[in-house]
Amino acid sequence: MSGLTLLQAAMDLAAIGKIGIGIGAGLAAIGAGIGIGNIGRGAVESVARQPEASGDIRTNMILTAAFVEGVALFAVVVCFLCLFI
Repeated sequence: MSGLTLLQAAMDLAAIGKIGIGIGAGLAAIGAGIGIGNIGRGAVESVARQPEASGDIRTNMILTAAFVEGVALFAVVVCFLCLFI
């Protein structure tokens, strides 16, 4: 009887783990959205203050946004790998 109880507990933990993986992937996506929003806000404010530097600011903004998106994609991929392994 105790073996059956342990098996049921292990199955419940697997379901909880899958829920945690989904929450982790969602948090990674939300964090990337917030980060890219902050980058865009800072770039717009910088261009408003110094319009002659808009080319350099735009280049740096795109590069930084790509890095943030890359880290978020890496986090989501790790979450999905944990789901299937």
